[in-house]
This record gives sequence, C-alpha cells and structure tokens, in this order.
Amino acid sequence: MALKLRLTRLGSKKRPFYRIVATTSATRRDGRALDYIGHYNPMVSPEEIQIDSEKVKLWLDRGAVPSDTVRSLLKKAGI
Repeated sequence: MALKLRLTRLGSKKRPFYRIVATTSATRRDGRALDYIGHYNPMVSPEEIQIDSEKVKLWLDRGAVPSDTVRSLLKKAGI
C-alpha cells in the first residue's frame, strides 16, 4: 500500500479550496482520506496555507510520499 500526501478539492465552481490529506495511491482524488493534515486556500491574498507539521512528520516517517504540489506547499510553509 503506497501512501501519498496530496490535495483534495473542495469549494464551489471557480472558487477552489483544497485540503491536504494522507491517503493511499489507489484512492480517488476526493475519496476517503486516512488523515487530514491541513488546508490551502489560493483565492485569498496572500495564499492561506495551514499545515500540522507533527502530522506531516508522522506520515513521512510511515513512508508517505508528497505530491509535487504538496511538496512545494510544505516548502512555502517552512516545513
């Protein structure tokens, strides 16, 4: 079972809001997540990024691989 840290899309049409979640690679994009790690709101200025660093470290220790977008968000958040 490959673990991933990736985004799930919420919000309405043309107003995206994303949750950062830990999930398996076989799960659909908006399917059931194993854990909710934070959120990302690109519609406000400046972009709102909230991430629980302890949960991120826990999932990375378990072998989760962040997607490219989540990796860049972790760098922006300073994790």
